[in-house]
Amino acid sequence: MYFQCGRFRLSFTRPLVMGILNLTPDSFFDGARYTTLDAARARAQQMVEEGADLIDIGGESTRPGTTPVSAAEELKRVIPVVHALRQIGIPLSVDTYKPQVMRAALDAGADLINDVRGFRQPGALDAVRVSNCGVCVMHMLDTPQTMQRAPSYQDVVAEVAGFLRERVETLEASGIARARIAIDPGFGFGKTVAHNFQLLAQLSNLALPRIPLLAGLSRKSMLGAVTSRAPDERLAASIAAAVCAAQRGARIIRAHDVGSTVDALKVWDEVQKEERP
Repeated sequence: MYFQCGRFRLSFTRPLVMGILNLTPDSFFDGARYTTLDAARARAQQMVEEGADLIDIGGESTRPGTTPVSAAEELKRVIPVVHALRQIGIPLSVDTYKPQVMRAALDAGADLINDVRGFRQPGALDAVRVSNCGVCVMHMLDTPQTMQRAPSYQDVVAEVAGFLRERVETLEASGIARARIAIDPGFGFGKTVAHNFQLLAQLSNLALPRIPLLAGLSRKSMLGAVTSRAPDERLAASIAAAVCAAQRGARIIRAHDVGSTVDALKVWDEVQKEERP
């Protein structure tokens, strides 16, 4: 299995780490830390030095209850950073659901579009179809403004798996090669704590042939619920969750704490190698 991300073809001899670069003033953990171009560039370089395999750039917070930003504001935040980081040496992902931002990001040099709405917005499929970019399809119930009001499922694992399967089929039918597609169950996006841990425990049941699973658990409230710790105290819980995800088939781990996550996964991977016949 490989993952085609624009200029890069990624293999999965080990789990890859996607470093998070939030350019927003209101993200739940690191909002307002990297809102200047110099700060964003320095943070990206630090993540590369810590072993990041990809960088995910976000210009709009998707935390529960957040206020949406305009496409113009998102473009203002994201595009200069994509331009500045284009030669950093690893794939650049842009976290957006807006087709206008997708097109501009790809023109600026992005290699992957990470869409929390699963490319369901009008024009989203057209924005990525003709590119060779990677696409990551995430499951989210409702919208960031409403997703945590009363999320309900008959069977969360089956329903999320069905959604991801349908979106992959839709993307392939639109002309997007399977080698360009990754899937993400969307931990924390329209799920209770119980839903999130059910998905993590049964993550392998979401797998689709030749498509990498991405898991984004870093610092999230589900970890706070079981540890009673604030976001800036959830490093150990985030590392534990990352290893649990890797054990259950996640091939890309999205993380704030790149160096610690890389180290933990190196240890896990070494144990896995010793267990193989």
